[in-house]
Amino acid sequence: PISARLSCARRASAMSPRNGRRTGAHRSHSLARHLKTKRRRRDLDEIHKDLQPENAARLLRQEFDPDMPGCAQFYCLHCARYFVDLTSMKEHFRSKVHKKRLKQLREAPYTQEEAERAAGMGSYIPPKKVEVQTQPLDEVVEMEASS
Repeated sequence: PISARLSCARRASAMSPRNGRRTGAHRSHSLARHLKTKRRRRDLDEIHKDLQPENAARLLRQEFDPDMPGCAQFYCLHCARYFVDLTSMKEHFRSKVHKKRLKQLREAPYTQEEAERAAGMGSYIPPKKVEVQTQPLDEVVEMEASS
């Protein structure tokens, strides 16, 4: 009876979460996976589609949205990123991150034709270069129009 109670107490303490035993390791990366997808940026081929004139005009002239940074009025097309104000957006245009993204976007997006050529269905042609420049700022355009 007393020994039975002690063994029962030992079993209960062995199963408590404070004993250092690892349980639930199968869920150990769920937070990392969640944050990885949360911070995910748009792929380069998606950004190339955004740079087409009809899509670019729509993205640069977004409606006022209080949930987005800067109410969705300051958007960098090349980095697919919103900014709080025009000053921080100008600072971003001078940054290394933005210049790296422009360099990545110079290469034409990967196509199915290129994949087939690389697999041996035809002769391989290296990807073409595309001319990419930083988007014009509305402030500069408005100043030129007023003078």
